[in-house]
Amino acid sequence: MALINLNHTDDGYDAYDACPARSVQQETAVGAGAQILLLALLGTAIGMGTAGWLTGLAFAFASWAVLSRALHRSRLPSFGPANRVTLGRATLVGGVTALVADSFRSAPPLSLLVGLTAVALILDGVDGRVARRTGTSTPLGARFDMEVDAFLILVLSVYVALDLGPWVLLIGGMRYVFVAAARVWPWLTAPLPPSTARKTVAALQGVLLLLAGAELLPRPGNAGVVAVALGLLVWSFGRDVRWLWRRSRVPAAPVTAVRELVAQ
Repeated sequence: MALINLNHTDDGYDAYDACPARSVQQETAVGAGAQILLLALLGTAIGMGTAGWLTGLAFAFASWAVLSRALHRSRLPSFGPANRVTLGRATLVGGVTALVADSFRSAPPLSLLVGLTAVALILDGVDGRVARRTGTSTPLGARFDMEVDAFLILVLSVYVALDLGPWVLLIGGMRYVFVAAARVWPWLTAPLPPSTARKTVAALQGVLLLLAGAELLPRPGNAGVVAVALGLLVWSFGRDVRWLWRRSRVPAAPVTAVRELVAQ
């Protein structure tokens, strides 16, 4: 009796692969729906203006589109628990973004802004642990986590800059300047060695910006806190750029020499 192969149809389409892919894409749609629900709650609670609504909706759509494309290209079999935590963080960051955009019209409730930001920062230490404990660490998950962190720092720097001046934007923009520079100097794209100092400095940026934005200190104190954050970030980026530059100066070993060494 002939066996029917359900995995592949005549046109080469893998029927089983479609189900996991569809399930993964549904997770991003749920994330976008949660983002819109959060915006509706914020709009009802504070009477959010047009700028806040448009910025929040733009963030929700852009996050959904970029993440959906990345998941399609990575062909992950499942979204994973760690990515769900990061997606929840992204939802909170979208709410913070909408509040900051609305702050150009009127000051948002400080407790609400601080609360959403604080939860997003706390969850930053959760998704990585979940990924390691469940064995679901992936390059996409790490990149997703990093992009959410970077955007939150950018948004916080915009908010704090409204009070302290445009120099604060250096904190939020530094990572994006680095990415742009890497397009001009490809040696900046080389992988960096793991560094506890780099992770610590990155984590402190959000905490120190939140401290300044919470207005718990007088204005000179807030300026000092942000100056410390900027100094640490300049040191961290400077150290990494120096390491990458030195690495790029080391000539690569010829392939023939490597083969001879292996053969010995």
